[in-house]
Amino acid sequence: WTLTILLLLVAWAYLCSHGNGLRSLRRITAGRQGGTGLTGQDANGVPLKRSKRGWMWNQFFLLEEYTGLDHQYVGKLHSDGDRSDGSIRYVLSGDGAGTLFVIDENSGDIHATKRLDREEKAYYTLRAKAVNRITNTSLEGESEFIIKIHDINDNEPKFTKDPYFAHVPEMSPLGTVVMQVTATDADDPTYGNSAKVVYSILLGQPYFSVEPNTGVIRTALPNMDRETKENYVVVIQAKDMAGQMGGLSGTTTVSITLSDVNDNPPRFPKSEFTHTRALPESTEPGWTVAVLRATDADIGRNAEMSYRITSSDSPTMFDISTNRSTQEGVVTLRKPLDFEKKRTHTLRIQVENSNPDAGFLHYVATTDEATVKLIVEDVDEPPAFDRLSYVMEVKEDADAGTIIGSVSAADPDSSRSPVRYSIDRRTDMDRVFNVHPGNGSVFMLRTLDREENPWHNISVIATEFNNPRLMSRAPVYIRILDVNDNAPTFATYYETFVCENAKANQRIQTVSATDADEPVGGHRFFFSLAHEASGKANFTIRDNKDNTAGILTRRNSYNRLQKSTYLVPVVISDGDFPMQSSTNTLTVRVCTCDREGNMQLCNQEALVLTAGLSTGALMAIIICVIILLMIVVLFAALRRQQRKKEPLIISKEDVRDNVVSYNDEGGGEEDTQAFDIGTLRNPEATEESKQRRDIKPETLHPPVRRTMFLPPAHRDNADVRDFINQRLQDNDQDPTAPPYDSLATYAYEGSGSVAESLSSLGSITTEGEQDYNYLSEWGPRFKKLSDMYGGEDSDSCRDS
Repeated sequence: WTLTILLLLVAWAYLCSHGNGLRSLRRITAGRQGGTGLTGQDANGVPLKRSKRGWMWNQFFLLEEYTGLDHQYVGKLHSDGDRSDGSIRYVLSGDGAGTLFVIDENSGDIHATKRLDREEKAYYTLRAKAVNRITNTSLEGESEFIIKIHDINDNEPKFTKDPYFAHVPEMSPLGTVVMQVTATDADDPTYGNSAKVVYSILLGQPYFSVEPNTGVIRTALPNMDRETKENYVVVIQAKDMAGQMGGLSGTTTVSITLSDVNDNPPRFPKSEFTHTRALPESTEPGWTVAVLRATDADIGRNAEMSYRITSSDSPTMFDISTNRSTQEGVVTLRKPLDFEKKRTHTLRIQVENSNPDAGFLHYVATTDEATVKLIVEDVDEPPAFDRLSYVMEVKEDADAGTIIGSVSAADPDSSRSPVRYSIDRRTDMDRVFNVHPGNGSVFMLRTLDREENPWHNISVIATEFNNPRLMSRAPVYIRILDVNDNAPTFATYYETFVCENAKANQRIQTVSATDADEPVGGHRFFFSLAHEASGKANFTIRDNKDNTAGILTRRNSYNRLQKSTYLVPVVISDGDFPMQSSTNTLTVRVCTCDREGNMQLCNQEALVLTAGLSTGALMAIIICVIILLMIVVLFAALRRQQRKKEPLIISKEDVRDNVVSYNDEGGGEEDTQAFDIGTLRNPEATEESKQRRDIKPETLHPPVRRTMFLPPAHRDNADVRDFINQRLQDNDQDPTAPPYDSLATYAYEGSGSVAESLSSLGSITTEGEQDYNYLSEWGPRFKKLSDMYGGEDSDSCRDS
């Protein structure tokens, strides 16, 4: 530290003595000076221009991490025009000016106010100028200088990763590179040894080593075996100051794994395997009969192995494959076992590396072998057919009982039990065939028709007499051979027309034929006119020799009115043996045509058919019309039936609620035909006579009021409520009541006037039927009425 401080002081003194003020700036001019001075142009002939003078400062060095009590002195600015009279002010600007760096504006001294870290910022660029304190004008141009932070060893090396992970193949030779580690030091690499790092290994010897200058880790032992030890932990140290004492250091951990190489062969756990459980001879081909497993100390791809059969006393009897997920050898059966022929089977199995490493083939074996012994167990087997399937042929004209072929099966066991044959009726539902139970002969039960079914597929069952539960099946395919037993016919329905103005030998139709038979050489049809119609025929037939024929006219004209339809009998024969023929009728209608031969008019049936409507289409239309008519008739009948249901009460006022309003003030509460208030006071009177509410009574006799005042006991509202409830109950039980609610409102307002009602609305009988003598008892106010009505009886008596 003392040496470093002395060097810094010497550098500072040098800077101070060589222009720490503005006067130490040297001029820089752009251009080139020759031997005679400044030339007017450069080498390319471009005129030279004088550039403005600038000032270049040397660098200031400042020690980082300064721990002194006073501010660290940087340097001093001084101008040639400074007369020390205070007229000049020094100004500092740039990085950290005013915060990190301050200047005394009178003396020009620069100080650092804080501790500086070179690793945070290595240098600072500042600008300085001298200005007149009064006018604030620059006395000299602004100049720039750099303060560079002098480094000290205050940072330890740091590794780029922690921890590191690496892999190196096992069995690698000495000095194999594992990986490279890197440590960085934030100190200045250009000054001293503060950033010079040296690597060393603290943990991991003697297996690995590290190069001091590069950090490359290498193997220190040859042929390290993964199967012995797989993982290693190595600690690497990085130290600055070139590893000298006093340097700072850092460490990291490196996890090294030995990767596997194929240096171990597969091995069987033993050299001979015997199948502990015997194989039934009924084992089907494809089944697994044995599973072998070899072991390999390697892992992953290097542990993959393959199995194969090197020798066997039953060649092609077994096969072996490798299960890639379990690395097991799977032995499967290729052919059926036979206890009667061979009871034991011996195999020689070899296992080998699937991916051998060429580098280890010279001293490591890559294969291993073992013997496998399989024992066969006897099983009572079902009969075995001598073929997997049978194909038989028979002509379609063969008679019932004809033998088509035979099947054969035998008991494979040493007992040689007899075999019985039968047909699986699920494959012969129509019972067309049968089989002889003893010899297996297949014969017909009824005749066949190739055109109906050209192939029959049945299944024959063979069972043992001694054990009927043991059975086997064999499919039998029976092909029906064709016989020429069908006559050819028209290929389709033909119906044509001929014009009345047709010419002789004019072709009006081309016909073709079809035949259900299938001769080997193909069909050959012959067309001719029936013999009975050839003498008086109006048409003739021309065979085109290509299984078609043309229908030609034999005269020049036809008359539709004389004969509108001709039937042409066409005989069609085939060329097979025995020859078959049939007579087909072609209908020809006579029509009126224009000169070009276009039909204009035919009979009614011809017009319908020409319009494109066949007989089936006409029938469908007629059926639809009939259905529509039936629907209309049914709908009308339903409407008529509904009209017959008339309502019980036919009235313009047919409403669900029949409300009787009492809005006549003349008669009071007793003036209504809906109900007499007197009945409310005398409920017993209603029990004597019940009347229909929907029929108006012929007469109504209101009760005679003999008393002026009604006793209070008769005006009890309980009587009114009981009467109304009784009427509601009667209405509910009355079968003659209307089928809807009839509401009668009884607005009972009390006893009313003491004189009762004078209204005549309730009096619907004749005057002769009334007794008005009680009017004389009502007092002087009703004397006039008493004289008018009460005296009328005496007058009438006198008159009589």
